[in-house]
Amino acid sequence: MTSSADGVLTTHTGSLPRPSELAELMVARETGTADGESLARLPGLVRAATQHVLQRQAEVGIDVGSDGEQGKIGYATYVKERMSGFDGEAGALSLADLDDYPEITAQALDGLVTATPSCTGPVRYTGGEDLSQELKELRAAVDAAGDAAPSEVVVTAASPGVIAIYLADQHYGSHEAYLGALAEAMRTEYEAIVEAGFVLQIDCPDLAMGRHAQYADATVDEFRHAIAGHIEALNAATAGIDPNRMRMHLCWGNYESPHHRDVDLIDIVDIVMTGRPRGVLMEAANPRHAHEWQVFEQYPLPEDKILIPGVIDTCSNYIEHPQLVAERIARYARTVGVERVIAGTDCGFSTFASFLPVHPRIAWAKLSSLTEGARRATEQLRASARSARVGENA
Repeated sequence: MTSSADGVLTTHTGSLPRPSELAELMVARETGTADGESLARLPGLVRAATQHVLQRQAEVGIDVGSDGEQGKIGYATYVKERMSGFDGEAGALSLADLDDYPEITAQALDGLVTATPSCTGPVRYTGGEDLSQELKELRAAVDAAGDAAPSEVVVTAASPGVIAIYLADQHYGSHEAYLGALAEAMRTEYEAIVEAGFVLQIDCPDLAMGRHAQYADATVDEFRHAIAGHIEALNAATAGIDPNRMRMHLCWGNYESPHHRDVDLIDIVDIVMTGRPRGVLMEAANPRHAHEWQVFEQYPLPEDKILIPGVIDTCSNYIEHPQLVAERIARYARTVGVERVIAGTDCGFSTFASFLPVHPRIAWAKLSSLTEGARRATEQLRASARSARVGENA
């Protein structure tokens, strides 16, 4: 997990649009409507889609890419396929901002299909063989692509806390016990990703979205106490992993809605930064959080952290102008130092297989704007540095 003092590197949050045939088949599998012949085609479709997104990321100039989560039905709910204990009926996910404006719920969540069974038994990681095969195939795809692949590749995994949001507990009886079991089970996946030579990204919407998804009626102090426990579980699960090989994603929910119930970054940033991963991705482009670069004028970024602010909105079909992207990057670079900033996206472009807030072609255009904006920001920051040196020597 590296940045560069020579220029602003680029990355994104993980998921990328899947080909329509793959997405449709994954939904059919999720809903139990796929036949055996169709399911037999699924591994080949995932392999081809992964190879394609690796190549496309390199073509648009992404430095730190991913497998695009092509084989996952959803960034968090995929875990039910890799762990035992999830045989209960689906729980209901409530989002307080949509509860306040129910007339837009269907629009905000259009296309989102994923099963969310409750936990009804002991959680155990049972998908080790499938995970090993997936990582071997990804390594082979990266090696085969050679220069036609990002220089570094991230594999995403769900945090214990976000799993608890989507897959409700009906077995352990206490949130702390459930969280601990999830952390112990996910340790297997976290360590395997790093051992395979990839950067581990832990997706942690529970640390922000959890405020209006689980704790809407709690005080800010109560929510802070809760997420401190989530960080403790995450840190325990990653205790054996070098922080330099990890990054974590802070997210308020990748859906277009009022987001007026979002917790302010300033209220949670100190707790978030106690997480072990070195890189911290956060939403910073959308209208609710674009101002929060100012937080780091009040709260100095810890010395052991790299900041990966989203400078591209992943809920809007506007293609950001590269100059705006450059301005957003420069704000963070001037606040925490260019060597501690990587330019990213607010969230993924397809956090669930069938959920596409941004049209696939536009998603790739946005990534192109990201890399051009980073190039401009690099030039502008270098020019500013040269001017400052001239002024010092005058």
